[in-house]
Amino acid sequence: MENVSVIHQLKPIFCLAACGNVIFFTLFCCLWRYIIKHQQAEQKISEQAAILNVINDAAIVSNLRYKITFWNKGAERLYGWKAEDILGKDIAELLYQQNSSQLEIALSTVIRQGEWEGELHQLRKNGEELIVVSRWVLLRDKQAQPKSIVIVNRLTPKQPLPAQLLRSQRLESIGTLASGIAHDLNNILSPILMAVQLLQMKTHDLQMQKVLNTLESNVKRGANLLKQVLSFARGIEGKKTIVQVRQLVWEIEQIVQQTFPKSIICQTNIPENLWYVSGDITQLHQVLMNLVINARDAMPHGGILKITADNVVLSRQGGHYISLSIEDTGLGIPAKIQKQIFEPFFSTKEVGKGTGLGLSTALSIIDNHGGFINVQSEEGKGTQFQVYLPALVSHTQQGNCVEIESTMGNQELILVVDDEAIIREITKSSLEAYNYQVLTARDGKEALSIYTKYQEQISVVLLDMMMPSMDGAIAIRKLQKINSQVKIIAMSGLLSEPDESAIANMGVKAFLSKPCTAQELVQTINTVNTHSYSQVLSVNL
Repeated sequence: MENVSVIHQLKPIFCLAACGNVIFFTLFCCLWRYIIKHQQAEQKISEQAAILNVINDAAIVSNLRYKITFWNKGAERLYGWKAEDILGKDIAELLYQQNSSQLEIALSTVIRQGEWEGELHQLRKNGEELIVVSRWVLLRDKQAQPKSIVIVNRLTPKQPLPAQLLRSQRLESIGTLASGIAHDLNNILSPILMAVQLLQMKTHDLQMQKVLNTLESNVKRGANLLKQVLSFARGIEGKKTIVQVRQLVWEIEQIVQQTFPKSIICQTNIPENLWYVSGDITQLHQVLMNLVINARDAMPHGGILKITADNVVLSRQGGHYISLSIEDTGLGIPAKIQKQIFEPFFSTKEVGKGTGLGLSTALSIIDNHGGFINVQSEEGKGTQFQVYLPALVSHTQQGNCVEIESTMGNQELILVVDDEAIIREITKSSLEAYNYQVLTARDGKEALSIYTKYQEQISVVLLDMMMPSMDGAIAIRKLQKINSQVKIIAMSGLLSEPDESAIANMGVKAFLSKPCTAQELVQTINTVNTHSYSQVLSVNL
């Protein structure tokens, strides 16, 4: 508007020029060119400012005394300050505070070299810390003297911190290692499990039975835990069954009483009519173990650990739930970090005493089960974790707590083929205890020789899938050439069960994962001998 008014004021001068006054005409032309140039400059500046406000990066101009002279919309979004509130303020006091040394280094470099680029640790208006990639360019005046600095900042790409990345790589390595040695680990667990069950059959001492029951439970838990590690490494979800939570809590209580310091008193209150849940029992066991171990660590000088459960109906969630409470009288969680405790890799423990994955894993597991976790804690007064899981109200069976019926054999002859001598011997002893006769072979070649000689008497071939010289798949094909109706139960310690179609294509009647119990083995043999092909597959997969 100012430019338009100036033009109107110059109209008389133009009229004079038209009358022949050359001096006034020349003066008008000079003024007109100045006005046009001034308008173009203003328009260019306006366009450039508009462009700077559109970009996502924070664009800032500061003089050499750190006073802010320009602050674009990107800077407003990144830092939280409006331009009208920030212009003229000291950039060092607002964005750096304790980290002003970084600013000094950047300033000296840009004055000396004309530009600087690097990472800066800064603060938002709300006090939140952030890391930006910053580029500085020095502007000079007409005398080539340093005048101001143009700064463009953007957030660094989101990526794990070096320590987190290292832990992630370590976890990946653990998964790869576990996959590689799974066969050997389960071959170690298999004879232990069967040996324990043999001892249970032969001893009548109640105290010894209690010890053997605990040993059996822990061997099974070790096998399930290995399966969970492999499932986690491969991204495979665990199988869900009907879980009797009361039994699960009882197992946790036994572990606490047997392994925790005597200064920690464990109290449980679990109602007889507690509902069931659908879930992965190994994962739920891991959640409870993480919570009770955290409670133990929070009570270094002893205290009370309470585990309680109840049936609840939550109107907001609109359903029936089981509430599991793990409460300690320990140190408590400081209020300032309570929101961080479920973050991956967050830990208040010393280096080497915790990965920071316990609670984040627990939360993930409970989320996958359709539940949620509440936390109440006061520093110095203890902590209570409440786990809520959707309940199966109408279910009356005991799910996976039901014992497999043990059926005695009738002197049938079983051929056990395995390259591990200890597995062959313990399997032979276990089957003989259940009234079976047993022949053993250390590899596929020996199995073919024995089967050729005794095929009329052999009822079932129990065959390990991974053996030297001749593996299980080749041995199966050669056995079928000898007898197309041969009954084979395949076994493997790799924990990756082949699918039903693959088993059907090989002609295998059933599949068992190592380690398995003697009862499971006997039940499978009985099923293979008395049921049809399709029924056997559905029972054992």
